[in-house]
Amino acid sequence: MGEPADCDVACAPAGLSMPASAAAGPVSHAIFRVARLHRMHVGQLLRRVGLHPGQELVMMQLWDGGPQRQTDLARLLGSDAATMTRTVQRLEHAGFVRRMPCATDKRVTIIEPTAASLALRREVENIWAEVESRTLGDQSDADRAETLAALERIETNLKIVARP
Repeated sequence: MGEPADCDVACAPAGLSMPASAAAGPVSHAIFRVARLHRMHVGQLLRRVGLHPGQELVMMQLWDGGPQRQTDLARLLGSDAATMTRTVQRLEHAGFVRRMPCATDKRVTIIEPTAASLALRREVENIWAEVESRTLGDQSDADRAETLAALERIETNLKIVARP
């Protein structure tokens, strides 16, 4: 075994500096860090209402679109079938969704929000407003619009290369 690591270097809190090996992608490294922190913060807030990150996105689709095929939910949210199945099972176990076979095609599963989930809607909307406020801080409306536009351009670029 080697010598014990120098704790000043090896035990420094994550995210304090960009590793030299990531220097070729500073924006990508920043996106990774921001996405990780954003997801952690959303997770902390969603725990208050019994949801995990990503589950609220399923609920939003159901609240706005009504009952939907499970495969359509997966497609809309960019999820694979197995992940969507687990998410729906967890939401069903929590009492927020109900699964039903399609009346015309028994191979198709329809997911619908329950009355219990409808009671969560306002709370989830408030959580998203809180996250938005904390994420953007004191940015002006113009800066917020510029941030959103830049993120949309990045998303468009990635959609082109990340097709399954």
